[in-house]
Amino acid sequence: MKKNLITALMACFFSLTQAQTHDGIGNNMNNLYRMSKAKTRSISAENFTGEKGKGGMATDGTHQSAARDLGQGWKVSPAISIKAESTFFLADVEGQGAIQHIWMTPTGNWRNLIVRMYWDGEDEPSVEVPLGDFFCSGWGKSKQISSLAVCVNPHNGFNSYWTMPFRKGYKVTVENLSPKDVTLFFQIDYCLTEVEDDAAYFHAQFRRSNPHPYKEDFVMINNINGRGQYVGAYMSWGTNNSGWWGEGEIKFFIDDDEQFPTICGTGTEDYFCGAYCFVENNEYKDFSTPYTGFYALTPDKLWNSQMRFGLYRWHVTDPIRFEKNLRVTIQALGWREDGRYLPLQGEDLSSVVFWYQAEPHSAFPELPGKDELTVY
Repeated sequence: MKKNLITALMACFFSLTQAQTHDGIGNNMNNLYRMSKAKTRSISAENFTGEKGKGGMATDGTHQSAARDLGQGWKVSPAISIKAESTFFLADVEGQGAIQHIWMTPTGNWRNLIVRMYWDGEDEPSVEVPLGDFFCSGWGKSKQISSLAVCVNPHNGFNSYWTMPFRKGYKVTVENLSPKDVTLFFQIDYCLTEVEDDAAYFHAQFRRSNPHPYKEDFVMINNINGRGQYVGAYMSWGTNNSGWWGEGEIKFFIDDDEQFPTICGTGTEDYFCGAYCFVENNEYKDFSTPYTGFYALTPDKLWNSQMRFGLYRWHVTDPIRFEKNLRVTIQALGWREDGRYLPLQGEDLSSVVFWYQAEPHSAFPELPGKDELTVY
């Protein structure tokens, strides 16, 4: 009896020890000291496969002329050229693990570059977003962003820190819709390790309404089906009306909500965690914090004639969980001069919704074409 009890206790201790083994994915300041069996890998133009010991081997590439006196190993291939109206495979990886960081800096019009990500051999992408919008830069102009999930650093240094698990492998492509070639510097940092059973897959989807119709809610997303959690959104908001534009409420229709949502916000700037029109001293006040941010692009005296705004909100500590489906809408709403609300029309509204869910996911709506995507 005593021997059986000792054996059981040892088995229990071994089980607990195994369960506490760090997989190397969920890293933070509280566990960064922990050892893991995860294998660190990175894909760039200097190592297209991410294989161990295969970086810096190029003998031809975008900078081979600059390295002609130095040869192999001297920054021969730091970037790629994506031909006009073509798609480039940035990554095609087999195995189990998670993407932990993506860095990019592109030339050309960012709305003409479409980032797509595929998990575990799926045919339809789980991520399909114009490159700039994916990095909270939908207006084609760089503004510094210092958040936990996305950082934009001088000059046009785009960084994503979303954790993106995969179990069989992943693919990342960039499509160039432009009639001109573009140059892209990039790096995808990931680890190969066991993925926990409850790890969901990363998704991101783009929507645009331009010009936005009168008295219609802007649908940020309406085709999420399955189980998962909404973790944030970025919006590019262009207004063609005078006065304040952000009275509209955001609404989360969770698990078959019909006319009325489970979660209803109190105003656009409220959802993005600001207040009173983001105004201080009679002007818009930009801010960038770990979970929320806002910036304004003001008109000049020549070509830039409209007010344009960027807003992000990450639900890192407060994800919105759903069991069956999720729909998210937001209103474009201002004020009439007599103190009544004014449903705005003609706005240029774009969004990227970020969420995790168990596969399979519903097919995405067809992405708008080049002319419908472009910002002017």
